[in-house]
Formats: sequence, C-alpha cells, structure tokens
Amino acid sequence: MRESFLHFLWRWRRFHHHALCTTQGQTLEILHPGEWNTHAGPDFFNARIRLGDTLWAGNVEIHLRSSDWLLHGHQRDPAYDNVVLHVVLEEDLPVIHDSGERIPCLELKDRIPANILHTYQRLEQERAWIPCESFFMQTPDIVRLNWLDRLLVERLEQKTEAIAALLEATGNHWEEAFYRLLARNFGLKVNAEPFEMLAASLPLSVLAKHRSNAFQVEALLFGQAGLLAAEFQEDYPTSLAKEYRFLQHKYQLTPLEGKQWKFLRLRPANFPSIRLAQFSALIHRSAPLLSQILEVSSLRQVEHLFSVEPGEYWLTHFQLDKPSAKRSKAPGRDFIHLLTINTIVPFLFHYGKQKQTERYQKRAMHLLESLPAESNAILDGWRTLGIEARHAYQSQALLHLKTRYCDAKRCLECAVGNAILK
Repeated sequence: MRESFLHFLWRWRRFHHHALCTTQGQTLEILHPGEWNTHAGPDFFNARIRLGDTLWAGNVEIHLRSSDWLLHGHQRDPAYDNVVLHVVLEEDLPVIHDSGERIPCLELKDRIPANILHTYQRLEQERAWIPCESFFMQTPDIVRLNWLDRLLVERLEQKTEAIAALLEATGNHWEEAFYRLLARNFGLKVNAEPFEMLAASLPLSVLAKHRSNAFQVEALLFGQAGLLAAEFQEDYPTSLAKEYRFLQHKYQLTPLEGKQWKFLRLRPANFPSIRLAQFSALIHRSAPLLSQILEVSSLRQVEHLFSVEPGEYWLTHFQLDKPSAKRSKAPGRDFIHLLTINTIVPFLFHYGKQKQTERYQKRAMHLLESLPAESNAILDGWRTLGIEARHAYQSQALLHLKTRYCDAKRCLECAVGNAILK
C-alpha cells in the first residue's frame, strides 16, 4: 500500500466513520478534511475537526506508520507545529510534540471498506495497458467526458509553462516569445533544440528590418543556423553566404554550428533545410505573426496563413547545393495542424489568461475542436478499448490521461479511478 491511498481515503472520506475516535479514545468528528497540499509541508492544510467537545482548526499529516513522523524528520520542522491530527494506517509509536503533548492519532487499518481496498490492490497490481482497463468503460459517460475536459485544460496549462519561461527570457515581449516557440515547433522533436537556439540568437527585431526582402531573411536564417559555411558550387547558396557575411558583420551575429542539425533518418520533406526555407517564407510574407494569430477565428484562416511556398530555388532542392526533382515545398496540412496544436492553441490560451480576455481561450478550444484527432500508438490503444477521439480536443486529453496519469498509476488522482473506488 502507498501513502497516496491514505491521502485518497482521507480527502474523500472513503473510510468507516462509525464511532470515530483517536487511538487514545477521544471521540473524533471530521468537519472538513482540509485542503490537499501537493508541495512541501503537511499533507492537508486548514482542516477542521472536533476532539471531544473541543473544535480544532489546523493541519493534518498522513503516514502509513506513525513512526514515519520521526523517520521523515517532522519533529525538527516548524512547518509541522500546527498539526492537529496524525492519520495513519497503523500507530506503531506515539508521536509527541515539542510541548510534550501527544499528537492525536486516527488509525485507519480497520476502517477501510473491503471493496475499496480490493479494487485499489487490483489497480496497483494490474499490468494491462491502463490499470483500469477492465473498469474504464463501466464508468458513467459524464464522468469520463467531464474528466477529459479538465485534463485538456491541465495539458494546456502545463504547455503554457514553457511560454511563461519564454516571456521571462524576452522581457515579457509577446511577439518575440511567439517567434521563439514557433521556431522550436518548426523543428519538430528532432530539430527542436537547434531551431530554438537559432531563434534565441537571431532576434525577431533583426528579421523584422528585412522582412520585405525574402533573400535577406533567408540569408539571415540559414547563415545564423550555420548552414552557409561550406564552399558551394551553385550561385544561389553562394550568394546567400555572401549576403549573410555582410549582415553578420552589421548586426554582430554569432552563428550556430551547422553540425547540430539532424538530417539522418528524416524524410526529405522534414529536412531542417526545408523547414528553415518554409520558416523564412512565413517571416517574409507575414506581418507581425502574433498580431495575425490573434485575429484568426477559424482553422481555415490558420491553414491559409501558414500555407507559404518557399522561393523558386527550393522547388528543385531539399538541401543547399543538392538538386532534386521539381516539387512543391509548401508545408503540408498535417504539419500546419501540429503547429496549431503545439504553438497557436497554447499561446492563445496563455495570452487570453494573462490578458484576462476570455475570447482567446475560447478560440483556442474552438481550434482544437476543429482539428482532426492525431494518429499515433497511444490513440490506437484507446481505440482498442472503445474510445475514439473525434477531434484534437479529445485526442489531446486522451494523450494527457495516458502519459501523465495511467502510465504513472495516478489512479487515485483520476476522476475515473475515483469513480471506480467507491
């Protein structure tokens, strides 16, 4: 048994309350279990209990054994001075305050309903794809749907932590932060880091001065990426390199090392050179990007904004100085949808929250509902269980449920697990 199970029992009062008393025989009434604390300090703050005829307000600490109080060093921590009740599975040792008074203790070992204990043990021992695989579809639809709504918001809030860090790094410059996040996600997982480093080393303010000149934007991005340091045979990359050297000196730029970019085992359409060419075209053909994103109201508008065709040179190239068959290099719809999920939606959500403008948060949710569900192994697993995501709103929530709750066996913090453990 894990201590988190006792947290669950106390938080939701899922134990027998008949003739409730402490291990010293004092009658006990729980008026409020307190606020669950997931950080350092006592497990529950601001609980209210009645011991005998006396009303107490304070904190509650929970352990499997009462001796864990000493094992964890709480006797030396002032944060635990206001603990009014020690809730344990078993009291194997009385715990004494510095004042010399014994801390009231509630023992739960004979108060756990057999059905709850059995289901909990089954979930803990389960080795199926998700612990509650045999229970999941038995829970009411409203429980599952409401939980997915909450998970989607939780996922967006976690994604916005990176946006908050970018805002701090850029002096709360929203356009610059959006530019860096967008650059990172242009690299997908494989080239996310060098793309982010590129954006951090080449301020948007520098690119903005040359936005009207596609050749100079491309020279700045490819040169700063470290991809113009070679000796080229073709005129176009040779000219790019020459232009970059001029701009590099003008703005005192230090380029990245070209070897950081990964081409191996990527489809040519995902080569970083192609993504850089697309990113260059987007910067060139768009007014300040974030300003436009704040105006979009539909997925079609996003797709139109990001459907940019790189310059003519790239029709016959996937890499600099390496000709290939003629082919359009505009971003595909699937790629634009990924950018929408990972960049536009969380940024709109965070912007709306920080500016206290609800319409941006609603727009973020609307975009997710307009996007098709992703296709991957996790969603295939849910489909096997009979859960089919109709759109990205649901698929994002299901991905979060599997990776953050099911895989970590956080059943006790899950609304579905909560419904099962009754």
